[in-house]
Amino acid sequence: MASLKSGGMRTADVARGVGYSVQQIRNLERDGVLPPAARTATGYRTYGELHLQCALAYRSLAAAAGPIEAKKIVRAFHQGPTAQALALLDAAHARLDRERAELAQAKDAARAISREPIDDVCASDAMSTSELAAALDVRPSTLRHWHAEGLVVPDRDPARGTRRYTPAQVRDARIVHQLRKAGYRITPLRALVPQLRDGRRARDVDSALAARDAAITARSAALLDSAPALRAVLSLRGRTD
Repeated sequence: MASLKSGGMRTADVARGVGYSVQQIRNLERDGVLPPAARTATGYRTYGELHLQCALAYRSLAAAAGPIEAKKIVRAFHQGPTAQALALLDAAHARLDRERAELAQAKDAARAISREPIDDVCASDAMSTSELAAALDVRPSTLRHWHAEGLVVPDRDPARGTRRYTPAQVRDARIVHQLRKAGYRITPLRALVPQLRDGRRARDVDSALAARDAAITARSAALLDSAPALRAVLSLRGRTD
């Protein structure tokens, strides 16, 4: 069997070195993430160190930025100008930095909102859909979507049948808004919001945000892990642009 550090590697050799299946390696070549493989006289693929490093870089980048962005970055590193490739990597770092900043803001805001007193309120304190949408700086359709998903379910005005958000529902909407800005998807919020209504608001919001924090940290670590392979790709492709 060829060494992983030599040329003439088989598809199975690269797959074993990366921890992928043979089909996954073929798919990466098909998608341009790996340069085209050489072919033997009998038509078998042969790979070199450049292919291995591209696959290793993709594996880490997929965990850090998702498969679509990972493919784009690795293709740029072995095909495009170096400056363009590095700009894509910089953008991935910037997105994670932005997510961290938004998460920090969400932590502060959600804690403050979850502890706000809502005693001594009256019916006139309720808000319409348009009023709440304006207060949150979201579209009314966003609030209707949250209603349909069971995240924030308003009351109905008995006389007019229109949606009216009580102070407690407004507070739920503000918390959902902050969690959505921090990157929380609808599905996990469906499980969290009922717990918030049961009075475990501050504890569960903190737990949800801590889980998001851990996920961002893992993605940052994966982005860092991609650096040696990306550096090797730039060296192995044999040009400096």
